[in-house]
Amino acid sequence: MSNSIPSGLPAPKKQGKRGVSALVALGLGAVLAVGVNMLSDRLLSRARIDLTENRLYTLSDGTRQVLQGLQDPVTFRVYYSRRLGAAIPVYGAYAERVRAMLDEYVAVSGGRVRLEVFDPEPFSETEDRAVALGLQGVPVDQSGEQVYFGLSGVNLLDDERTIPFFQPDRERFLEYDLTRMVWELSNPRRPVLGVISSLPLNGDPRAMMMRQPGVGQPFVAMNQLRQFYTVRDITPDTQVIEPDVQVLMVAHAQNLSDQMLYAIDQFVMRGGRLIALTDPHSESQATRPSPGQRPATDTSSSLSRLLNAWGVEAPSDKVVLDLRGAWRVRADPRDRVQAVDYLAWYNVPVAGLNRSEVATAELQQVTVASAGEVRRREGSTIEFTPLVQTSDRTMLVDSAAVRQDPSPARLLADFRPDGQVRTIVARVRGPVTSAFPAAPPAAEGAERPADFPAHRARTEGPANLIVGNDADILEDRFWVRVQDFFGQQVTTPFSDNGNLIINLADSMAGGEALVSLRSRGESLRPFEMVEDIRRSAEAQFRQTERGLTERLEATERRLRELRQGPGQGQAPANAVITPEQRAEIDAAREEIRRTRGELRQVQLELRRDIEGLETTLRILNIATVPLLLTIFAIGLGLVRARRRAEARA
Repeated sequence: MSNSIPSGLPAPKKQGKRGVSALVALGLGAVLAVGVNMLSDRLLSRARIDLTENRLYTLSDGTRQVLQGLQDPVTFRVYYSRRLGAAIPVYGAYAERVRAMLDEYVAVSGGRVRLEVFDPEPFSETEDRAVALGLQGVPVDQSGEQVYFGLSGVNLLDDERTIPFFQPDRERFLEYDLTRMVWELSNPRRPVLGVISSLPLNGDPRAMMMRQPGVGQPFVAMNQLRQFYTVRDITPDTQVIEPDVQVLMVAHAQNLSDQMLYAIDQFVMRGGRLIALTDPHSESQATRPSPGQRPATDTSSSLSRLLNAWGVEAPSDKVVLDLRGAWRVRADPRDRVQAVDYLAWYNVPVAGLNRSEVATAELQQVTVASAGEVRRREGSTIEFTPLVQTSDRTMLVDSAAVRQDPSPARLLADFRPDGQVRTIVARVRGPVTSAFPAAPPAAEGAERPADFPAHRARTEGPANLIVGNDADILEDRFWVRVQDFFGQQVTTPFSDNGNLIINLADSMAGGEALVSLRSRGESLRPFEMVEDIRRSAEAQFRQTERGLTERLEATERRLRELRQGPGQGQAPANAVITPEQRAEIDAAREEIRRTRGELRQVQLELRRDIEGLETTLRILNIATVPLLLTIFAIGLGLVRARRRAEARA
C-alpha cells in the first residue's frame, strides 16, 4: 500500500501553518487598527471636512478672531439635565450639537475658554446654583420636577452672561449666541450709541400702564443693540452731541429743530459715524398711536437739508413697490380672493444684498415696508455703495397712496414695473461740506453750553454714513416673532433685519469681528422661478379682473336704473315697462351673465396655470433622476458592447 496522501486533500501540517498565519495576521491587523485609531485620535482629533453649502459646522472667521484675541480666560458652565434628553430625544440630539460646538470653542481658543458641564438633579445644590444664575427650569411630566438646558459664562471679574434655555428653533443662531457671550465677557467697556427718534424704540411706559403690552414693549432690535452698546437717548433740545458717542442713529426723527440738525451736522464734520433712517411712510408710527390719541396723519420723516448738502437724496414723497418678494396679506372682503400680494411690503433676498460688504455679506433676507429710495445727488462726488436693493420689477408711487388708501388689490392692479433697480440702504463715504454756514442762534430761552465747539465747514477726512429710507426695518412684526416660554421672552427671527442693524453699528464702530457670523445657519430656499411666474400671472389676472369688475358694476348699475326708472327712488308698482326697456333689461342681464363667466374663466385659467406648473415640477422632480440614470446605463452598456466588439475584431 502507498503511504502518499490521496489527491484533493490538504496536507495536515500545511493546514496548521496557514491557520497560525491567519491568526497572527488577524492579531497584527487588530493591533494596527487600534494603533491607527489612537494615533488619529491624538493627532487628528480636530480634523474635519464640512461639505454643507453654508459651512454650518465650521467656526466663522469672526468667531476665530474673537477666541484667538482673548486675553483673559472665560468659563462656560453648561447645566444640562440628562433626563430631558431621555424624555424628549430632540433635546438630547441638540445637546450633543451644543457640546460639540463648545468643544470647538475650547480647542480654537487654546484653552482660554474653559468648559464645565453639570447635571442639575432635582433638589441638589447644582440645581440651586442653576436657579440662582437665572437659568430656566422646565417641567417634563406631571411630577413637577424641573429640568435644565442652559449656559452661564463668567470672566475673571465675575461678570456673568447667561443663555436661560437652549431652544432647538435657534440652532442656526447657536454660534452667534455663544460668540456674542464671549465678546461681551472679554469687552466689559461697550461703545456708546446715541439714538434720536420719534418712535418709542425703548418702549412706552404709558402704554404698559394702560394694559397695552404689545405696544409698550421696547423694540427687539434695541434690546439686541443694548447687548453690545451703551445706548443713550439724545433729547430734542441737545445742542452738541457728546464726544464719547461713537455712533449716532437717527431713526424716523420728525420735525427736528435747526439746533438739532446743526448738532448732527457738526457731529459728522468732527468725524462721527451716522446711521440715518428716514421713511416716506412709517408703518410703525401708523400702528403705534400714543395712548389716548388718534393715529398720526403725518407719518413721514426727512433729513433733506443735511443729506442734500452731503450729496445724497432720500425723497419722502415716494414709496417703492416691488413685485418680487411681496408679502401675501389678507385681501379686502370685497375682493374675490382670500390673499393678495401687498407690493409695499416685500422681502429683499440674497440677490438684493451686497455680498462684498461686510455688513450684508452673510445675510439671507431683509424685509422692508413702505420704503423709499436712496440715490446719489446729481453732480455729487461721494462714494455711494448700495447695501440693500430691490429687484428690477419696481415702481414708484406717491406715499399718500400707501398712507391714505393702502389697498393691496388696487396697488397690484395699477402696478406697471419700469425695470429699474432701486437702493433702499446705502453706505456713503467721502469728504462732505456742512449744511450750515454757521451755527444757528440758540432757541429762545436756551443758552449755549460753555464748551460749545467751533463751527467746522467740512470734514477733515472722509465722512462715514449709512443712509436708509425705511425706518420700519426696526419694527418687530416685519422680522421677528416674539413668544412667551414659561415667562421668558423667546425671539425667533424670520428675517435678518436685526442682524443688519447690529452689523451696520458694528461696522461703523469698528468692531467687525462679529459680523461674519451673523445668521450663518440654514436659510429659506424658495422656488424663485415658480414664485416669479405666479406673481406675474396674478398681476395680469388682477388687471383683467379689475376691467371686468368695473364693466360688471356699470352693467348692474344700468340694470337698476332701468328697473327703477330715471328717478333716484324706487319705481312705483304700477309702472309700465316698454318693450324697448324690456329688451334693454334682458341685454343687461345677458351682459352680466357673460361678464361673470369671463371673470370665472380668468380665475380658472390662473388656477390651471399654477396647478399645471406644479404638476410639471412634480414630474421633473420624480422622473428626472431615474431618466438620467437610465440614459447613463444605456450609454455605458453601448460603450462596453462596442469595446468588446473591437476586442474580438
